[in-house]
Amino acid sequence: MASDLEKSAKEAFIDDHFELAVDLYTQAIALNPQSAELYSDRAQANIKSGNLTGAVADANKAIEFDPSLYKAYLRKGIACIKLEEYQTAKATLEIGAPLAPHETRFAELIKECDEKIAEEADVLPTASLEKNITENVIPAEDVQPVSQPSNQVTVATVKPKYRHEFYQKPEEGVVTIFAKGIPAKDVNVDFGEQILSVSIDVAGEDTYHFQPRLFAKIIPEKCRFDVLSTKVEIRLAKAEALHWTSLEFSKDSPVPLRVSGQVVEAPRPSYPSSKPKRVDWDKLEAQVKKEEKEEKLDGDAALNKFFQDIYKDADEDTRRAMRKSFVESNGTVLSTNWKEVGNKKVEGSAPDGMEMKKWEF
Repeated sequence: MASDLEKSAKEAFIDDHFELAVDLYTQAIALNPQSAELYSDRAQANIKSGNLTGAVADANKAIEFDPSLYKAYLRKGIACIKLEEYQTAKATLEIGAPLAPHETRFAELIKECDEKIAEEADVLPTASLEKNITENVIPAEDVQPVSQPSNQVTVATVKPKYRHEFYQKPEEGVVTIFAKGIPAKDVNVDFGEQILSVSIDVAGEDTYHFQPRLFAKIIPEKCRFDVLSTKVEIRLAKAEALHWTSLEFSKDSPVPLRVSGQVVEAPRPSYPSSKPKRVDWDKLEAQVKKEEKEEKLDGDAALNKFFQDIYKDADEDTRRAMRKSFVESNGTVLSTNWKEVGNKKVEGSAPDGMEMKKWEF
């Protein structure tokens, strides 16, 4: 069954029905999920249909299953060049070239990458170079014609089952995929110069793919991701401090703004409001205590303040002595010695010129 789908896919490709070819390869992969050839061929169909990030993801899968498959490196390199990821393309092509010494397109594409990288660095070659880059023509050995067309196949469109969100800071962008309870071993994330490739492959379920071409370039080695209990959080290290107007690249996107230095928010307008102001009670209490401490008192107020400070800082025996002596003497004696007043009643002592009187109720 998988071989029949593969033949139908190749026929669709020859007839320039690239999207149908992708769908047929997808069905064949479902029946033979570890076929490097199927992934490589679907990468080729994705390139032709314009799904470049999908092509890179398929080529990565093909390389994972068969590291010696030179066509996978070639197709990944072509897709990356079309995505203007020249550093990634060059590194991929340099790995694949020794696997197929007869394939001249490797050298030609590597040369194109070098020129593009030099242009990006504003260091143009001094000599006038003529570009004789071969078009991305599918070699005859890659495609086997089929004598008779196959029956029509109905392809179902699968809606992405995980929601994602994006927010950013000046130095990084954060992509959150809300996938709950996914084991970390089932999540694969690849970073390119301007590509994010995410796949979630849970046993018994359809594989989830998310492969956007990013708004601007990133630094792959500084990017990371975490698989949490309710989501997959992906942090993209921006190559430049630019404000991305969206996660995905679009030719219609406005020119990005460079973020330099500290971002300062514009002051918010002030409007009359009936909302009560928030009071910092801790700060207010500290201020009152400070004012009380610095307040200068005189007369009885100063004396009372003095005794209050003694009582506040005293130990328990001293406090008991002060309470007992003050109460029993009707406020005329204040002792701090518990040993002296603890075992006897404290008699009142009238000031000079006055006498104590007992009141009967």
